[in-house]
Amino acid sequence: MKNFYNDQEAAAFIQKYPDLPEELSLRIYTSRLTGKDRNLVLHGGGNTSVKLKHKDIFGKENNVLYVKGSGSDLLTIEPEEFVGLNIDPLKELVKFNELSDKDMENQLQRSRIDCRGPAPSVEALVHLFLPHKFIDHTHADSILSLTNLENGMDVIKRALGNKTAVIPYIMSGFPLAKAVFKEFEKKPDIEAIVVQNHGIFTFAESAHESYELMTDYVSLAKKYIRKHAKRNVLDLTPIEINENNEFDISTFAQAIRGTCAHITDDGFFRRYYVETRTSPELINISVSKEAAEFCMSGVLTPDHVIRTKNRILYLASMPESLDELKNIVAKKVDEFKQDYHYYFKKQTEKTKGDFVSLDTCPRIFLIANMGIVALGSTIKDAVVNADIAEHTLLAKFNSWTVGEYARISDSHIFDMEYWAFQQRKVTKKNHATLHGQVALVTGAGGAIGLGIAKQLLAAGAVVVLSDIDQDRLRKVKEILSERFNKTDIETLPFDVTDFHEVGKAFNEICRRFGGIDLVVPNAGIAHVARIEDLETEKFDQVNAVNLKGTFNVIKASIPVFRLQGSGGNIVLISSKNVFDPGAAFGAYSASKAGAHQIAKIAALELAELGVRVNMINPDAVFGEGDITSKLWDLIGPDRMKSRGLDSEGLKEYYRQRNLLKTRVSAEHVGNAVVFFAGNKTPTTGASLPVDGGISGAFPR
Repeated sequence: MKNFYNDQEAAAFIQKYPDLPEELSLRIYTSRLTGKDRNLVLHGGGNTSVKLKHKDIFGKENNVLYVKGSGSDLLTIEPEEFVGLNIDPLKELVKFNELSDKDMENQLQRSRIDCRGPAPSVEALVHLFLPHKFIDHTHADSILSLTNLENGMDVIKRALGNKTAVIPYIMSGFPLAKAVFKEFEKKPDIEAIVVQNHGIFTFAESAHESYELMTDYVSLAKKYIRKHAKRNVLDLTPIEINENNEFDISTFAQAIRGTCAHITDDGFFRRYYVETRTSPELINISVSKEAAEFCMSGVLTPDHVIRTKNRILYLASMPESLDELKNIVAKKVDEFKQDYHYYFKKQTEKTKGDFVSLDTCPRIFLIANMGIVALGSTIKDAVVNADIAEHTLLAKFNSWTVGEYARISDSHIFDMEYWAFQQRKVTKKNHATLHGQVALVTGAGGAIGLGIAKQLLAAGAVVVLSDIDQDRLRKVKEILSERFNKTDIETLPFDVTDFHEVGKAFNEICRRFGGIDLVVPNAGIAHVARIEDLETEKFDQVNAVNLKGTFNVIKASIPVFRLQGSGGNIVLISSKNVFDPGAAFGAYSASKAGAHQIAKIAALELAELGVRVNMINPDAVFGEGDITSKLWDLIGPDRMKSRGLDSEGLKEYYRQRNLLKTRVSAEHVGNAVVFFAGNKTPTTGASLPVDGGISGAFPR
């Protein structure tokens, strides 16, 4: 494998952090090199450290271990993500034969030199007990491919040579630290220690050398696999696949995501986000008889179980219809949950522990001839889970080419899955109103679109922004990205008047996120003309966007809602003009009234799917920050001229004409969308005015 170390880059890192000790700057540099190679570590995996001198506030110089914080990603690690621990008091712990998790944590916490920042890595004591200045630890794929063989310990010894030590799997924390220390005492001249089913530690007196040892030993493991491979991809046993060209991975993703949505014990309706993987290597594995065993044989290392569960759910048969697909997925998911219940019950009885079961839903699906569908509580979680699953399957394939893979015992898996230190790495429960939902907002390049997106993101949704005007769309995304997580904001321009384009867009959203839960038809245009002056082409154009566009978006959403089977919401941005139209505004008012009526029909027809359809009727939304209203850009100048007002005067005129004497903002409209999408009341077919109170527009 490639050694990325570069003297010029290393020097640049020292200059980048002039206030840090040079060794810590180099530690950051080589940590990032390790994180750069996803065959070494994945998303928060692995850890690194350096031992330095540090003066406390009394001027006393102490020996301090700077170790990676728990959950930090080596690829992007910064100085504040290393935790400083006073070495001398913690070294005394090596005298103990046993140490409880509580006592270990107490000692780690009281030895911190700074109370801020993340918790220290669970392997902190390993780094502390070993005497070397720099220590690196990874879960390298090729190392695990060899250690997880039936004769893995013997194989890894042959592969890596006599400068390494190999120990059986042992629980992380104090037990592992003590075992590693004992092994080093027996062989003080070694350069690396491999822990079966866990990974490899390398150590040296310089950051460069410790990192280089890591790349060298992992390269030896890869070379061993290549040299001793008895089988290759052509030796996989093919299975028969009944191809159905109507299905793609997004179809499966919708069925999977909908099936796994559920009400939690505390009453929250939980939805997942989806990430897919479709590499040729995965496809080759997925259409083999060996795939089932790869999926059943568990994680590569117990560290992964908190993210992926211990099994991948394998779907080998291609259904002939959508109903059959839903039934197959539901049956397989139910079987997975039953198996998890049995595993949990058996292990709790065995350990006699007082544990509360984690949720039983699968996280990873391998679909024959399609690839991986991974579920996650957040977009990031889904990506992490998909990466781990992909690396797991490819590493198991490498093991299979050399020998027989040996699964890790359920007791080891359970110990890690229900270990409090590991649970901290997992995303905590998020009960934001719309957490887990995927929302589509059309016409998102305008003021109301921005206001809606802002409130949806604040409520926890992932939002797909669409508009035919790509420049305005980019501007809206830039504004939102300054305040919200960029991974929760997606743009997808399409023309709502073209049903084929709308359908493609829905399919793409489902491919990226697994489905859609909230659809907000907001795209609209206006034209000012009295009926006698209204050109039929202009009338058709306004209706094409406002009425036909709404129809297209609602129609395209129905197959998604039907396949997911987990309900959802359509919230139409209607208009005050539906109830209280104005002269010279016939095309707009008529098209909005038509769209309003289509939404009412949708409310009647989609209730059986658990989909609620409601309408919001705003008035006089002039702009949102730097984003103007397209409607008022068009009609504002004429209205100002007819009333002899400037821009601010016109806004004041509309404020004074409503009962509450208030200005209506785009965020107010967004709040109304969040209300409906949050299912706080059993409401469908409703019209909600957001206009400050216009008596002529009261729904009736």
